[in-house]
Amino acid sequence: MSLDSTDVPQIELEAVIGFTGHVPSGLWVHPDSEHLIYPLGHTIILKTIKDGKQEFLHGHTNNVSCISVSKSGSYIASGQVDFLGFEAKVIIWDYAQRTIYAQLLLHKEKVEALAFSPNEKYLVSLGGQHDGRVAVWNIETKRAICESPASARSAGQCLTVQYSNTNDYIFVSAGSETLVVWRLDLFTGRIEPKKCQIGKLRRTVNCVEIDQDDQFIFCGTTSGDFLKINLESGFLTDCSPVKTKFSLGVNALKIVKSGKLLVGSGCGMLSLCSHTNFKILKQVPLEKGVTSIALRGEGHQFFVGTKAAQIYRFSYDDFKADLISTSHTDAVKDIDIAFGSSEIFATCSGEDIRVWCIGRHTELLRITVPNVTCNCLHIMADGHGILSAWSDKKIQMFAPESGRPMLVIEDAHRMSVTAITGTRSCKRIISGSGEGQVHFWELHPGGHRLLKATRGHTATITCIKIKSDDKECVSASCDGTCIIWDLKQFVSLQTLNANTQVWTVCYHPEEYHIITSGNDRKITYWGVYDSSTIRKLEASQSGSNSVDISQDGKHFVTGGDDKQLKVWDYNEGVVTHVGMLHSSSITGIKICSNNRTLISTGADGAIYQWRFPHPSSS
Repeated sequence: MSLDSTDVPQIELEAVIGFTGHVPSGLWVHPDSEHLIYPLGHTIILKTIKDGKQEFLHGHTNNVSCISVSKSGSYIASGQVDFLGFEAKVIIWDYAQRTIYAQLLLHKEKVEALAFSPNEKYLVSLGGQHDGRVAVWNIETKRAICESPASARSAGQCLTVQYSNTNDYIFVSAGSETLVVWRLDLFTGRIEPKKCQIGKLRRTVNCVEIDQDDQFIFCGTTSGDFLKINLESGFLTDCSPVKTKFSLGVNALKIVKSGKLLVGSGCGMLSLCSHTNFKILKQVPLEKGVTSIALRGEGHQFFVGTKAAQIYRFSYDDFKADLISTSHTDAVKDIDIAFGSSEIFATCSGEDIRVWCIGRHTELLRITVPNVTCNCLHIMADGHGILSAWSDKKIQMFAPESGRPMLVIEDAHRMSVTAITGTRSCKRIISGSGEGQVHFWELHPGGHRLLKATRGHTATITCIKIKSDDKECVSASCDGTCIIWDLKQFVSLQTLNANTQVWTVCYHPEEYHIITSGNDRKITYWGVYDSSTIRKLEASQSGSNSVDISQDGKHFVTGGDDKQLKVWDYNEGVVTHVGMLHSSSITGIKICSNNRTLISTGADGAIYQWRFPHPSSS
């Protein structure tokens, strides 16, 4: 069977945990006030505010770079980035049908920003740095009416566009030393630019808002101040005083019904400011830079997105932050599901360990160790501890409910600890490190004891798995070998020579086979007793793969650098189902014990929950 076969059934995606927080104005509330709209990699997520149910819009071939929603909510427009020399796609979505209404191709490499006209006749699109064009599209005919260079040659890159609130023929573009009011002339099929006059000020505008009456343009700048421009004349009418400047610039701006300004800064400060003198009325610090502000209905409630991939809900009256969505911002390095559970799992990324609830898709606990990286983790079989391996050579165990440190092994290895697991009895730990050593530890009420340090491998240990009877374990390494260890004598029983960097190793539930994956893109079956190679399968088109086997041993799942999740029949060695919705390399896979849910993680920090296509018959 071809690896990219299109006739293989798709795995059903149930939910995702993730939010691409760095997309400017990437968070929207639909005009029906019932759905949040935001990007995650290639996908656009529609999330019901009341109960958190998710729907997905699939159609982009690369990461979504911008989103806009029409005034009535009939359309959603989204643009993407693409590779050098390729056209970046704009998709207009029919919101009611959840289908693609039009696909527009014009801009090269990236679509920087989008905006709908107030009566939904036109869509304006802005190309990225290597394109530099602004274009107006007729939504009914799905064709471009006109295009023009977005800024003068003497100016810098154009970063944002905003349409008039009342006039289908006027919109504003802004960026590095450029601020232009455009007028669309249907008779000539051209857009005429009028440069705004801001005197001797030299500013880069990050975001633009136009008041409801189309009298004034408010601009947030990288310098941390505001510009107030008369839309009709194009002249500067006011500039915020130095004392109200925002650290790391103004990244997001919204005008509420009262006329006041909601301001999100690069330092993570959310502020409410007067629109007349720009005086700060209220402030709330958030984690990392604010990139999006989305008003719900008349503005009594609004939502804020940040670079920390977090979404907050605010009430306009009390101005208090309610954190409603969290996710990783860096690559997820490891994932583990509580033994015998189908409800709780843990992930690690950067300096964080997070515990999640599968049913609610919410973060239950976050453990942060500043300035070090968690390489891998393991939930102890009794559920009383989360083992973790760190770049500072430490092994730590935390309480899964409180995050309280329960165990710290200082200098557990000479180099970074790269693999860790615990026995079913929860009395022993096996760890591996960057220099290739495998250490065997004993846990007791008073602490811990090193039982044995081995030197069987010559390169980084990537994975360790233990047999269910706690008598043997297998370690995988970048040196191209897997070693089966006796856990009583702590000696090597068998060595499997894979001749490639081995990244993942798994015991079959019946424990007569081991399967491995590595840089050779293959999945290899091995005999436990004689180290023989039984079968090799071509698993992906590029890179390594993560692997997990179902509890009944009938199927296994792979995923890797080609972004494809594959479910395989173990005996037949063929792909039964494919999931192709990941936007980055797949870094981890786990099948829940009930064989009904599959969790996968990505290099972009996203966590995907799938319906496992071969549930247990019980």
